[in-house]
Formats: sequence, C-alpha cells, structure tokens
Amino acid sequence: MSRDIELQCRCGKLHGWLRDASPSTVNRAVCYCADCQAFLHHLGRADLLDEHGGSDIVQVPPSAISFDRGTEVIAAVRLTPRGLYRWYASCCKTPLGNTPTPRLPVLGIATELFRQAPSASPCDEVFGPPRGGIFGKFAIGEPPPGTVKPNVPLLARTIGKVLGWKISGKTWPHPFFDRASGNPKYPVTVLPQAERDALRPLCGPRPASA
Repeated sequence: MSRDIELQCRCGKLHGWLRDASPSTVNRAVCYCADCQAFLHHLGRADLLDEHGGSDIVQVPPSAISFDRGTEVIAAVRLTPRGLYRWYASCCKTPLGNTPTPRLPVLGIATELFRQAPSASPCDEVFGPPRGGIFGKFAIGEPPPGTVKPNVPLLARTIGKVLGWKISGKTWPHPFFDRASGNPKYPVTVLPQAERDALRPLCGPRPASA
C-alpha cells in the first residue's frame, strides 16, 4: 500500500512531502560513486556516508515531491559544468537529492530527508531495502558484494521506472525546475576545479584505513 511521507531538513526549515510512496513505486539503491562522496564531503556531511562511502538513495518521479515550507533555503551545486544538479538545504547542509535536467524525469532523494521528518518511519518499511549497490569500484575499502559489475536487474528496473514516469507525465510539476523555461528555480553554482580536486583524496577508491 502506498502512502504520503514527510520529508524535512535537519534543522526543520525545509519541509515537504513524497506522495504515493511504496516499495513498488520507487527504486532504492546505494551509490558508491566518487561524485556522491565528493558532494557530501563538500557539504561537510560525510557522516551520512556508510563505511564504504555509499549514499542511500531513493529514486522517485519529480511530480511526487513537493515542498510546503522553506524553499528559500534550496540551492544546488554541480561538480562539473555538465554534472548532475546536487540539491541541498543551505540552512543546515542537508542533502536533498540529485537530478539531471528535466528531460530525464528522475530524482535521487537522500534518505536522510525522510529520517529527519517528525513522522519518520523506518526506510525499509516505507521503501523496502536497497535493491543493490552501484559504482562499487569507487568504494572505500573492499567493495560490497555485487556492486562492481553492472547490476542488471537494478539497471532494468531503473530504466523501466524512468520510462514509465516519462510516458505518464510525471516530470511536472518539478520541485526544482520551472516548467515554462526549463531552468532551475533555485541558485546553482558550479564547483571550481581546484575545490573539486581538493575533495578527491577524501573519496574512494582507497583503503578503509586511509
């Protein structure tokens, strides 16, 4: 059974909802890529990475997310000029999620948002456990089993979900982009190369003790 789930940043200024959430309507995975690690180090929120540098992400259609308070604190950073938009709450550096342009209707929402909500429920209960891990070659220490080679069932499910969301018109309304112009609604900065390079030693692959 699907349900509406509260989401909130760490300090409570930003609040919103994920509509129609259930294990069958979302896709959950752990991403070990160096860019996800770099993003959280940039925010000063490396505490949200697991012991291998993984980020717990729930993929949802854009129209399922809405904010009802605190949108003035939303901002984004791109690690490169063409990189993903990595959204966060500027008030308390809570990661919100990652998005490509609206042409690809998918949001990778950080599960931290759901854990901070007043009515928080265990993520495994709401979304089901992660269906696998990706980009394990960038993991810190020994990569978790099944994360280095392509996870075909997970990839197939992701493609199926995104195609379904596009066909069914779930791109709009988009929480981060304006429909008329296609441009971001909130401030976006591109991380300077020097800052990006400074983050790399903090990210995998490297020994767990490094």
